[in-house]
Amino acid sequence: MNFKNFISAFLFLSLLLNCSSGGDDTTEPTPDPDPTDGVTYDADIKSIMTSDCTSCHGSTPTQNAPMSLVTYAQVKANVDKIITRVNSSSNPMPPSPNSPLSQSEKNLIQQWKDDGLLEN
Repeated sequence: MNFKNFISAFLFLSLLLNCSSGGDDTTEPTPDPDPTDGVTYDADIKSIMTSDCTSCHGSTPTQNAPMSLVTYAQVKANVDKIITRVNSSSNPMPPSPNSPLSQSEKNLIQQWKDDGLLEN
């Protein structure tokens, strides 16, 4: 009988320890391994301006462009005009025959504004 009690006690303890709530598992979510600090001019917007806008909106604007969009300060000061024009269906920027900005580029400019117009 002693051996039977020992086996029963061993099984009971094994079961109890396996069902306990201890261990390395956590219920807290794992933080994002690559958190973003938001959209910034230097990292995200400057390249859009350079590739799609500064051929006309350069240091010296050409093609009747009303302003320069070369620096952070210039783009920041005109962000509402930029957003309106890139989203315009009747008078979009960049104008034809140039390719319009992609929806993701338009969204990025809007997100930059929403994030507080961060420079870097």
